[in-house]
Amino acid sequence: MSRAEATKARILHAATEEFAAYGIAGARVDRIAKAASANKNLIYVYFCNKDGLFDAVFDAHLGRGLDMVPFTPDDLPEYAGQLFDFFQKHPEVLRLATWHRLERGTSVERDPAVAQPTRNEKLSSLEAVRKGQVGASGFDPATLLTLVLAIASAWSPTNAASMPAAAVLASNPADCRSAIMEAVRRLL
Repeated sequence: MSRAEATKARILHAATEEFAAYGIAGARVDRIAKAASANKNLIYVYFCNKDGLFDAVFDAHLGRGLDMVPFTPDDLPEYAGQLFDFFQKHPEVLRLATWHRLERGTSVERDPAVAQPTRNEKLSSLEAVRKGQVGASGFDPATLLTLVLAIASAWSPTNAASMPAAAVLASNPADCRSAIMEAVRRLL
């Protein structure tokens, strides 16, 4: 790894923590540079501006992260369980997604979970499975995918404080995972 690549990696790591904690508006380039042991000007050289840096962090974590969880249209409960596991190990992913929605709106085309072509591939897969099932869910594939993603993230660390049941279930992630998988089974 070259010196420039190592510096860029340190900046992305520091920016991930900063954006996950403070969002786009609250993040400070000075803090990111200090945490990365990098010259503040390099952030502008590599990423143009703070928004460009956030986009790089967002794309790296959400795009790469969700690709790490294999999509299984024929076993959506297991897919939801695996998403839950991923979100537990990487709470920054949901925090970044939450900040993105809050500060940039609900731009579906920027959300790798539902973006083109990934979205079309997932929807096509769901439609194919749905056609082959007797008594399949009455939800269209787009609605079904949205509901599965929402259920999988229900007990995420970013939601825990606002949910009364979170305190009980958060003490046992296995119970959360089981509840998520059962909810998706019932949805189907």
